Amino acid sequence: MVKKEEIGRFPDSPGVYLMKDRSGEVIYVGKALSLKKRVASYFLKSAASIKTQVMMGYAEKIEYIQVPSEYDALIMEDRLIKKYQPRFNTVSKDDKGFPYIKITREDFPRVFIGRRNKHNEDVDYFGPYISAKLLRRALDILRKSFPFCSCRRFPKKACLFYHMKLCLGPCQGMVSRKGYLKIIRGLEDFLSKKDSDLIDELSLAMRRFVREERFEEAAGVRDKLEALGILVSLKKVNALPGSTHVSDFKRLGLKTDPVRAEAFDISNISGKQAVGSMVSFYRGKPDKDNYRRFKIRSVAGIDDYAMMREVVRRRIARLVAGSGPLPDLIVIDGGKGHLDAALDVLKELKADIPMIAIAKSQDLIYTVNQKLPVQLSRGSDVLKLIQRLRDEAHRFAVGYHRLLRKKKAFERP
Repeated sequence: MVKKEEIGRFPDSPGVYLMKDRSGEVIYVGKALSLKKRVASYFLKSAASIKTQVMMGYAEKIEYIQVPSEYDALIMEDRLIKKYQPRFNTVSKDDKGFPYIKITREDFPRVFIGRRNKHNEDVDYFGPYISAKLLRRALDILRKSFPFCSCRRFPKKACLFYHMKLCLGPCQGMVSRKGYLKIIRGLEDFLSKKDSDLIDELSLAMRRFVREERFEEAAGVRDKLEALGILVSLKKVNALPGSTHVSDFKRLGLKTDPVRAEAFDISNISGKQAVGSMVSFYRGKPDKDNYRRFKIRSVAGIDDYAMMREVVRRRIARLVAGSGPLPDLIVIDGGKGHLDAALDVLKELKADIPMIAIAKSQDLIYTVNQKLPVQLSRGSDVLKLIQRLRDEAHRFAVGYHRLLRKKKAFERP
């Protein structure tokens, strides 16, 4: 039986608690704004119902998981109840779950609200959220800025949303695939960005538009802020604490799972036909429209570190100047020296971007704040993603280098 004295170690913060019987089976899952106060209440005989008294008679151990907020506790409680099916929980055992924003992976992606499917769906999920009604309201607002298609099937005639200018009409060929994907990528970036950064960014933009009397654009930003406010109130954690995926990113000094990552590599032979490459992955997949290649201009001879500095500077300087969003992660193909060289550029440009380097030898990963390299397990999904980024950057750089060598070979003496 659980002793009341054990509850003293519980934190006075939000979380989920799991009661287990003698065999280790989870018999109850609960959530709390204060774990210490909520679990302590089970020992108050005056407030205990017959069901609670019976349950506490079976309980031999109580464990807890801390989370950032009460909302996160709500999401986790629901997931754990579905996972363990505890005998003393009477609700949330069904598979209904919370709503998500779904964006299909098609030539012309569709956007709609739905639950997670047990079977593999060819969609990207954003969420979960706790209210489908409020989520629909947020999407209705966002649709003014990101006119997307939500038809389950393409209609033969343009739908009402097209005539209301809330859809660009891909079903009728009214927009090119490239133009439509730009809208969808904008929506995905909006849904993926860190909330606090996005709020600051939009607030600054709205003030600038008002100051310049660009009121129509200011109204559009205001709508985005309204939608963001709704989403922030509904947004929840996407993974259970302690998962390998999350903990591996934390080991590398990353606070969140990167949505967009860019990797850099250098290729040359004794300093000749020296080139650099940058590849971009979006949500774990190659985004080849954003690949870039560079001829080395400022470095003569063999100096990989100086070449890396040049390539990273040329890329990041453009982004800082406003040509596109900064990546959530930079991966350098190389060791500690290559990482330090690239880091010098970020400091010079005052660009706050997480950065790591991965060496080919044993796949050791060098980070900014750790002296010793990190070695992730061979089965780590995070390691596999970083390896794919490095290998793709290497392939792209070598391909460009070989192309220049061939051109040089055919030049007349």
